[in-house]
Amino acid sequence: MDIPSLKTLLWNQFGASIDMLIQAIDASPDGYFEQNPRFYYIAFHSAIFLDYYLTIPPEDFSPLLSFTQKSPENRPKEAIDDCIPDRIYSKKELLAYLRQSRSKAQTLIHSLTEEKFKLRFTEGEEEGDMDYPLLEILLYNLRHTQHHAAQLNLLIRQDMDLHLKWSFRVEELE
Repeated sequence: MDIPSLKTLLWNQFGASIDMLIQAIDASPDGYFEQNPRFYYIAFHSAIFLDYYLTIPPEDFSPLLSFTQKSPENRPKEAIDDCIPDRIYSKKELLAYLRQSRSKAQTLIHSLTEEKFKLRFTEGEEEGDMDYPLLEILLYNLRHTQHHAAQLNLLIRQDMDLHLKWSFRVEELE
């Protein structure tokens, strides 16, 4: 497969997963973050890690929304990892962050060249640190984003009986 075709296919699917994440958060009513902290922590985690996994090299990561890494005994029970937001960000702030990361993903994917495919996402040299080729971290990020979009969709469906649309390709939800 040629690189232009690969870029188109990759963006169609990655963009669709981001669109579905945005749709799920956007569908949440005002006050829902406070009523359902699990939803909020999943949404926040998704926004942070979408951006993080798009940052090559990862040591250049500078999130728009600040957080503090906390040990298990200092985390809220609803948190899904150690990245705890420094405050409860609004839906508008999370959506703006996701839209910026969406643009970052699109720019990265459209700029791919044979040379860029040789780049690696390398966190460090400790056991368990990620060390992935660029294409693999993009696919990992796509799966991570879709996984959490599905969790948020389930919560929206259970709590509000709201059925959100599936996106087959990028921009089908607009």
